[in-house]
Amino acid sequence: MSTNSLSSLKLTRSDNPPLAAYTDYYANTNGRATSPTPTDADEQIEMLDVVGMPGSNGDGNSKHKIAIARRSSSLNGCGSATDGSPLASGAGSHMAITDISVTPPRSASERNSSERSLPLRSYSKWSPTEQGATLVWRDLCVYTTGDPDGSSGGGSMHNMKRIINNSTGAVQPGNLMALMGSSGSGKTTLMSTLAFRQPAGTIVQGDILINGRRIGPFMHRISGYVYQDDLFIDTLTVLEHMTFMAHLRLDRRVSRCERKAIINDLLERTGLLSVVHTRIGSGDDKKMLSGGERKRLAFAVELLNDPVILFCDEPTTGLDSFSAQQLVQTLYDLAKKGTTILCTIHQPSSQLFDMFNNVLLLADGRVAFTGSPQNALNFFAENGYHCPEAYNPADFLIGVLATDPGYEQASQRSAQHLCDMFAVSGAAKQRDMLVNLEIHMAQTGDYPFEAEVEAFRSAAWYKKFHVIWYRASLSMMRDPTIQRMRFFQKMAMAIIIGACFAGTTTVSQLGVQAVQGALFVMISENTYHPMYSVLNVFPQGFPLFLRETRSGMYSTAQYYVANILAMLPGMIVEPLLFVIICYWISGLRATFFAFSITAISVVLVMNVATACGCFFSTAFNSVPLAMAYLVPVDYIFMITSGIFIKISTLPMAFYWTQFLSWMLYANEAMTIAQWSGVQNITCFEESEDLPCFHTGQDVLDKYSFNEAHLYRNLLAIVAIYFGFHILGYYCLWRRAKKI
Repeated sequence: MSTNSLSSLKLTRSDNPPLAAYTDYYANTNGRATSPTPTDADEQIEMLDVVGMPGSNGDGNSKHKIAIARRSSSLNGCGSATDGSPLASGAGSHMAITDISVTPPRSASERNSSERSLPLRSYSKWSPTEQGATLVWRDLCVYTTGDPDGSSGGGSMHNMKRIINNSTGAVQPGNLMALMGSSGSGKTTLMSTLAFRQPAGTIVQGDILINGRRIGPFMHRISGYVYQDDLFIDTLTVLEHMTFMAHLRLDRRVSRCERKAIINDLLERTGLLSVVHTRIGSGDDKKMLSGGERKRLAFAVELLNDPVILFCDEPTTGLDSFSAQQLVQTLYDLAKKGTTILCTIHQPSSQLFDMFNNVLLLADGRVAFTGSPQNALNFFAENGYHCPEAYNPADFLIGVLATDPGYEQASQRSAQHLCDMFAVSGAAKQRDMLVNLEIHMAQTGDYPFEAEVEAFRSAAWYKKFHVIWYRASLSMMRDPTIQRMRFFQKMAMAIIIGACFAGTTTVSQLGVQAVQGALFVMISENTYHPMYSVLNVFPQGFPLFLRETRSGMYSTAQYYVANILAMLPGMIVEPLLFVIICYWISGLRATFFAFSITAISVVLVMNVATACGCFFSTAFNSVPLAMAYLVPVDYIFMITSGIFIKISTLPMAFYWTQFLSWMLYANEAMTIAQWSGVQNITCFEESEDLPCFHTGQDVLDKYSFNEAHLYRNLLAIVAIYFGFHILGYYCLWRRAKKI
């Protein structure tokens, strides 16, 4: 085949279900297909669609022609983001990325475009963005171990379970491939492994290449992954969610108007323009997105960075037949533009089944067939499994490979027999030819792999931090359970506590007990409720956090610090208002110094209690487990607060606990503020059994408090605050690393 004849080939693809012409990539010699031997870089071609491509009958003697299309520019600048568009205002207006005068990556103009021909693959350049993504895998085995973090290595080999067993396959640009099989066949495991998104503790053996390069962390940038379960922050609107995701996913050189144009284009393509200002919502909300709209929103997010390969985990689950058909049609149209799409699907209708270019059938982790849907039916018929007329072919194929209850061994034997027959079939040989050619290109090509990957410049650290903080702040302000209800409850408690102690906090023998009681109640009210109220903050958002950090959007430190700072205004305003109301109603010492020390102490108490709650919420997997460990710790801190026992009399075994009790530090500081300098405490009668306090120093001595420790106590609370947050961050980072 000459170079001129190769270069003259053009992509042809109709608007009907895919019918393509293919490049003549091998010659028929004595009835056997042989792959071409490359002579120079100009004559290198990519062998495409040998595995059940549309229009192919699976015969190795057939001659094929290539048909691939991708996106080209048709918009100019920010033309799609007009003042009348929903993106002219809103969350996007709060965040603008500075446009750097460097050649930017593909902008919105490339997204709503006509098809364009992909250049032929070469041995000297690795560019899935320009050439399309060809994903192949050979002899792939995937194991899961009993150790979730996989750190035990060979020590837990006896606990390994093989999920994928010597799987080999390929998917090429312009193809929409469906991974099908019964429950437990390994569909999701295979796809997550191919996408480099397998969970920690998974052991992968075999070769996985994309355009001749082994997959790695760069897959998070060039690929998209739509999960089966949609995770969102329910209090955000569609536009706000897309804006936040655009700031986290797009190149920092994308200008503000280009970013708006990209969002507007995706919302239009996914049919979400009518609900841009609707909150995503949850089951309890009156106005929220439907299941189909949530799924389309998930697709729109994954298409933000224009991925060359898209993975979808059961995208039609939970949708009605019409919504499912619309969704698959969207995938099909996207594949026609050159995107490689691989998705798992469970029991599709016959109409949906026919829309896929290729299917890959799995049985107990082995490949039972890969090729076109029609070739799959032909293969099963050749082996004695004929699909009845007017029967859903997808249900038939899955049913043949499924394990029937009561006939497990017979079902498994028949499924394994089909896998064995496919391994020696002509379709498997065609698949192996493509896989071997890709591996040959990987071994002989000289690819500057990092050129394309390093061209992407993610948002700056401070920009990501601002986005996460702003998103968390919006969520907290719009959640009534976090803000309004807690605020009114705090104010009500301040009034009740102040009224209970009103008129009792006098400078007298009885007033000493009343003052100390009022101080302790103020400390405990700002300790226990805030501590337990934040126990579900991180567990509730952990799935979304884990998914976004795995995608490389932000780091654990950015997420943790941003959420803490989002809570900080409420942690300052609430206790301050509480002290203002409770302090003056109860009639405590009316000096600015005493009031300011009390206010500062209560604010610090609430913040350190929240920090303690954050630590326990990240250290344990569930709220009940965190509470089980937190309750005894609370009792220790309460006992050592100085109100129940004289600190100097603590047993040696528990003497160290006083140094961790912020309640003790706050109680001592607030007591010093109330009794420092008091010289005339009224004493009506004095005896050995009922001693009188004559001065404020007597009160301090009773509780083993030292007036010189005032500012040391405040600094100690601050130190404990940062200590709890450091431990909380470490636990969150460790959990994210293990899972």
